[in-house]
Formats: sequence, C-alpha cells, structure tokens
Amino acid sequence: MSASATLAAAPPAPRPSRSTMESTVAALTAEFGNLVVTAAATREQHGNTASWVENQPPDAVVFPQCTADVQQIVRICAANGVPIIPFGTGTSLEGQVNAPFGGISVDTRDMNKVLAVHSEDLDVVVEPGVTRKQLNEHLRDQGLFFPLDPGADAALGGMAATRCSGTNAVRYGTMKDVTLAMKVVLANGEEMITGRRAKKSSAGYDLTRLFVGSEGTLGIITELTLKLHGIPEAISGGVCPFPTVEAACNAVITTIQTGIPVARIELMDALQVKAVNAYSRLTLPETPVLFVEFHGSEASVAEQSAHFGEIAQEFGGGPFDWATRAEDRTKLWQARHDAYWAAGALRRGSKSIASDVCVPISRLAECVAATQVDIAASGLVAPIVGHVGDGNFHLALLVDTDDHAEVSRAKALLERLVERALAMDGTCSGEHGIGQGKMKYLDAELGKPALAVMAAIKAALDPAGILNPGKIVACG
Repeated sequence: MSASATLAAAPPAPRPSRSTMESTVAALTAEFGNLVVTAAATREQHGNTASWVENQPPDAVVFPQCTADVQQIVRICAANGVPIIPFGTGTSLEGQVNAPFGGISVDTRDMNKVLAVHSEDLDVVVEPGVTRKQLNEHLRDQGLFFPLDPGADAALGGMAATRCSGTNAVRYGTMKDVTLAMKVVLANGEEMITGRRAKKSSAGYDLTRLFVGSEGTLGIITELTLKLHGIPEAISGGVCPFPTVEAACNAVITTIQTGIPVARIELMDALQVKAVNAYSRLTLPETPVLFVEFHGSEASVAEQSAHFGEIAQEFGGGPFDWATRAEDRTKLWQARHDAYWAAGALRRGSKSIASDVCVPISRLAECVAATQVDIAASGLVAPIVGHVGDGNFHLALLVDTDDHAEVSRAKALLERLVERALAMDGTCSGEHGIGQGKMKYLDAELGKPALAVMAAIKAALDPAGILNPGKIVACG
C-alpha cells in the first residue's frame, strides 16, 4: 500500500450530532453523576491552549476515580463514536488538550495516588494524576527523588503522553528514559499493560515507548511505573554570565564534550534575564547567563564546578555567583521555571507563544545566534531560554494578536526557526510535542513513509478515530 493510501486509511471521525452528544452526556451522567461537568467555564478551561490555535472546548468533562471508570467512559463514548480527549493539568503548549471535533475531556486529576514505592529497586508506581511535585514530596523522607522537572507542576500521565523533558534531562534523561511500564485503556475500553518493573526487557515490541509521546491518540494512561534516583549527597550550582549567547553556548558544548556530568545547564539571553530580574526580584547581570548545577559527592561536585569554571573563563564567562544554600538554589531555579510568566510581563497585553526546537549540540551556538538575528530583523520581542545541555531551546514570542501584520511576521519567524533546526539535522520540537500546532512539520522532518507508519498504528489501535483526534497525524 502506498504512503498516501495508508495516510487516508483512517479519516477523522465527524463531529457527533447534537443528539448523539446529548445522549452520550446523559449516559455518562447516569453512570458518574456530578463527576460529569458541562459548565461553560470548565469546558473552556479544558480546551486551553498556548498555541495559535483557538480554544476548542469539549462538550463535557468527566473526572474518573480509577481505571475501571476510564474503561466505562471509553466504552460509552466508543459506542456513540464520540471523541475522547485525555487531560492532566492542561500545561501542554501545542493544543494537545483541545477538542476540535467536540467530545468528552477525561480529566485524571482525582486519579492521584502513589500506589507503591519500591525503594530497593528505585522505582515507583503512580496514577496519572499525580504531579511531579506531589511525587517528590512523597519520596523525600525516603531519600529518593523523581528527576524530571518541566517547570510547571505537570501531571505524570501528561508528562508521559507528551514525552516531556525539563532542566534535569541532560543528566537523567526524558520521560522515555524513566518510564518502565504503563497501564493503558485502549479505544475499545480494554486495559493493557506495556511492560513490567524489570529495568530492561527484550520481550516483543517496545509498547511503553510507543505510548510515551503519543499524546492520548493511542490510549489513555491510567498507571505508570517510573524510575527513581537517590537524592544526591551534595549539590553545587549557581549562575555564570557571559558576554554573548554564542560564548555561553560554546561553553556548554565544551562542557558536554569534555564529559563533565552536569545535572542542569540552562541558558537565558539578556532579555530573558531582564524579565526574570523584574518578575522574580533578582539582581542578575543583564547579559546572557547559564544556570548550572552539579550532583554527586562533596568531592565530585567541587571538582566538576572547578572544571566548569575553567571552561567558562575560556569563553569570557564569569564571575560565578554560586548558590551554596539550598534555599538560594531553590529561588534561582524557581525563577528559571517562572521564565514563561516573566517574559509575558515584558509586554503587557500581548500573548506569549512558546515554541521550541532542538539541534545537535555541535550546532547549538550557530542556531541560537542565527535565531537572535532573525528576531531582531523581524522587529519582534522573543526572549530565549534553553535546556542547552541537550541542544534544546525555547522562544517566548510576545505578540499583539490584534496586529495582523505582527502576527504574520511572528508566524513567519517560527516557520524559519523550524526550517533552521531541520537544516541542522534537528527537530521541530524537543519537548513541547506536536499536538495541533506542529503537525505540519512532521513531513519535512520524518518524511511520508514515517507518517504512513504512524497513521497505520493509529488506525490499528483506534480504527474509529475517537482518541484525541486532530493531533500528531491528520488521519484522526
């Protein structure tokens, strides 16, 4: 079968008729009572999006309490051909939670139990509504932590569904690296497990990683088994200014290539530093800076810090402002996580459009520098931040959406950003995912044969096209 024929194999399910939606909501209400909500404000919240895409709310929101509830919701919706949109905390950035064909939002906020901690095996079993901060609070007294921190206090089910990353990814990996197994409810209401707690397996297809990053288009995650780490004996970190973004990026490249096991290394350009100083009441030098952190023993972090300092000096960096107290480090990293909100405050009344790309580390300085030139030439405001230890950086593009000429320039800038990353053998999204916002780039990045395989998988697991339709692949 040709690629084009495969891509056409599973067209999107049409928007259900009003009578179909009314009967579906009635059936769900009969089963779940006041756990079904149709209030406009709640529905709009569950169609939230930070992309260019308009808010597209579902017809109703259901709050399941357990896997069996999710199965029953899916069965009812499947019987009526009604779309199902999984929802965690709504922090995704590319329209993943929108309901372009209407349907039912399945909000897992009440499925928020830590089911088992296996400290001797360094893993934990959780429900999808557990947030990363909630999990780490639960683990702290056992000397363990879950390392991924995408900034927002996202739900772990959503983090897996979008293959999230965060500031610690350079050392600890992304969700694909820390997810051992899942329970998933399929489009026919059946429950499936994707693996066991063993740290490695060669038993068949890697179903766990098939569902990590699938954005709810193949099934609904109802349980996760995740890798944990011991809380480091010592943590050393702080801020290092640089004369230019290129100098900072080149220091990062050398640090990674030298093999220094940096835990976190984050970039802010001068404009983002200005925003953070105002928003978080810091006094950082308003030049490009790197936020750096090392984990390990007292001796190892001291050695790593000294080695990094030498590298930074080679590129004109310094002096260091090392945060030796835990509360000072927490304040710095909270400021980094608040960068999105800080950027938005630079231009009141604008909409902040967040977008990311990722390139091979050797092309990072070139890509960031070229992007800064492009931003200036476009006459736009777009601070840059980045998880630069793995070649990933973000724009917070501040746009007056009532100014059509400015919107046009902004969209063209983002097109060029992706084109630049792809030309450097990078990707259109390092961690935000595809959703609705970046579907159009997948062909250029992966090609039609890869899209055909994705479409075939989607059609096999969701033949009616009811699971989060209109996301990732156009065929449902």
